[in-house]
Amino acid sequence: MAGPEVAGGMDEADDLRAAGESPTPLAARLGLVVGRLNRRIRIDGRQSVPPLQLSTLVTVEQKGPLRLSELARREAVTAPTMSRVLTALDEQGLVVRTVDPDDARGVLITLSDKGAGVLSEVRNHRTALLARRLRRLDPAQVAALTEALPALEALLVEDSDGGSSARPVGPDGR
Repeated sequence: MAGPEVAGGMDEADDLRAAGESPTPLAARLGLVVGRLNRRIRIDGRQSVPPLQLSTLVTVEQKGPLRLSELARREAVTAPTMSRVLTALDEQGLVVRTVDPDDARGVLITLSDKGAGVLSEVRNHRTALLARRLRRLDPAQVAALTEALPALEALLVEDSDGGSSARPVGPDGR
């Protein structure tokens, strides 16, 4: 599995190997930093929507309308778990269930206006929290992060073998 191509036809792992370095320490350090930063923002954000529900809302926003089985697959949970998640979201008025026009036995899930509003609030709050942390960095650190963004975004693209359930992310976090 080759990573994204970079100038000269080599990928990042090839660059690390050519420099005599293994990508494993970088992967470990990056995973730790990203995980801790994500957790810190989630904790500081004090969201009223649990992580799986929030992730489901984002998936419905980006890929909807979707059936329960497709949502479960995309979120890597069982159908009964997704059913409980959707019940909670429906009770809060964050999603809308409609009959599938292609199969009257099925239900399609879409984001409600209230659900879109919740996502917007969460994104705005998390962006503000991250912006506050970025203001603590010196200009060189901010520049380094800016230059690293394309590489970090490339990590979110699915592997060609489907080995990742991650979705491509744009500059607005979607």
